[in-house]
Amino acid sequence: MEVNYEKLGLKVGLEIHQQLDTSTKLFCNCKPQLFKGEPEITFLRRLRPTQSELGQVDPAAYFEFQKGLKILYEANSETSCLVEMDEEPPHPLNMEAVETVLTVALMMNAELVDEIHVMRKTVIDGSNTTGFQRTCIIAMNGEIKVGEKTVPIQTICLEEDAARKTGREGNLIRYRIDRLGIPLIEVTTAPVIHSPKEAEETALTIGKILRATGKVKRGLGTIRQDLNISIENGALIEIKGVQELELLPLVVKYEVQRQLNLIKISEELKKIGVKEEDVKEEFFDVTEVFRNTNCKVIRKALSQNKIVLALKLPKFKGFLKRELVPNFRLGTEMADYARFWGKVGGIFHTDELPAYGITKEEVEALRRKVKTENQDAIVLVADSPENAKDALKAVAERARQAIRGVPEETRAANPDGTTRYMRPRPGAARMYPETDIPPIKITKELLEKIKTALPELPEQKLKRLIEKYGLNMKLANQIMDSEYAELFEIIVKETKVQPTTVAVFLTETMKALKREGVQIEKVSKDKIMEMFRLLGKGELFKEAMQEIFVWLSKHEKESVQNAIKALNLKALSKEELEKIINDTIRSNEKIVKENKAKAFGLIMGIVMKEVRGKADASTVSQLIRQKLSEHP
Repeated sequence: MEVNYEKLGLKVGLEIHQQLDTSTKLFCNCKPQLFKGEPEITFLRRLRPTQSELGQVDPAAYFEFQKGLKILYEANSETSCLVEMDEEPPHPLNMEAVETVLTVALMMNAELVDEIHVMRKTVIDGSNTTGFQRTCIIAMNGEIKVGEKTVPIQTICLEEDAARKTGREGNLIRYRIDRLGIPLIEVTTAPVIHSPKEAEETALTIGKILRATGKVKRGLGTIRQDLNISIENGALIEIKGVQELELLPLVVKYEVQRQLNLIKISEELKKIGVKEEDVKEEFFDVTEVFRNTNCKVIRKALSQNKIVLALKLPKFKGFLKRELVPNFRLGTEMADYARFWGKVGGIFHTDELPAYGITKEEVEALRRKVKTENQDAIVLVADSPENAKDALKAVAERARQAIRGVPEETRAANPDGTTRYMRPRPGAARMYPETDIPPIKITKELLEKIKTALPELPEQKLKRLIEKYGLNMKLANQIMDSEYAELFEIIVKETKVQPTTVAVFLTETMKALKREGVQIEKVSKDKIMEMFRLLGKGELFKEAMQEIFVWLSKHEKESVQNAIKALNLKALSKEELEKIINDTIRSNEKIVKENKAKAFGLIMGIVMKEVRGKADASTVSQLIRQKLSEHP
């Protein structure tokens, strides 16, 4: 069904977070890269929420504290130091990162701040050892062109990236702090995006501007896109962590669909007379009903001396199985709340029973125990008394929210474009000044330095690539979006290779190899440059490029010359090539004498099979025609 997003009052705001490619981290001199292997250092922490300067506790911070988690941090000496461990004050702001963000701000016609003041933003999920993230506003009130539309840019910030989660065992979470402190630029748009397609186009435009600086990291995990989405009669939902650009329109589409279905459920519940006060936090111990159950989950819980608690949801029968988006129901949302607030594995509800080893007789006994009417639903949790109560309290609250409509919350993106409950939306109490870092004045001298070296805007570069190098629109766009954009121009300048040949290899060939599982990042730009130098000199041929590249990806320490030698792809001299052609003609003397035109295709196929990658096809063709014309 076609959705009229304008009629629905869809508003989307984007927050694009991109790692900067600097020589050091934002607040120390450590390398901004990830490490592999075992950590050199580990240390254990538990983070707690604190009151802001106004005496308030941020609800999102309190939510994380409620989980009772312990954090085990892992580190090595090359990628982290006492700053990341929160054992030493942060060093002054990395000016290389500041200059990159100022460059982006000027490219977006934003108003720069006079002084940069670092702030602390409360984050106690464990991803920051300090319990807060350091961030600072660099510019405001910018704009970009997306097609014919002008999209306002509200803020452009510089902040530190968080630690990366590596595992969890029960209430213990593991984080590596190698990523903590890597500089991030955050670009926030106004909520003026009104369709899924427009969201993707806006993100693409911002991405092109960021890449134009030549100072941003590339690859999975280096960019994250957050969205703020609302529709009329719905709610403002913050969606975190969309990593794939192509996923953005689907995330928007599914969130609109989810809110529309929640609005519909709310209307139907109100129509049949369900009120919020009807959902009471009255829990029934139904352990004895399931004492001899065949349900593996419940049996395991009972074997650990846990209990089974039940909650009645008046007149909710049929609503818990209602699909909000593909494979995601209202009951799924309740289960997410139960997991996060109650630390339980999940829930059972009567809209899906009998199932999972729970019989029809057990369901009937359950209904008698809880004293339900025919239109009531029941939610079950098997866990410790404390966890089960917390989980069912969360389910009851989510049921009351279902009656109201769409709850405001922060959700996390799933790989299929759907989202899951993450935490309550943060409040204003989470931001306060950083006292360890002095303000930085943006001087006229610094601005002049940046202005004289501003990169081309994407639309200017696209036009130049087409006019200067004769690329078609598709190839020019692919080169611009590629991490090899700068290398492309260097190769064309320093070799005699045709621009189109270079562009096709660096974009389409590279993408095809990546799809086939080739680790293209293992071949350095220097080696790619060397391959094209040899191609330009005639010491390497186009047909050999792909094979050599694949070999180099498997032998990181080897040179291009060693690859050529190992694959026996050294260019043949004219004399060697002529000998192969002459020998092939002699071996097929009868066909050549009978029909030279027919013989050409045969000879060409045989010779190319032997010399592919070691000789240019057009040269081979030319020599074969010459030899055939000279043949008696």
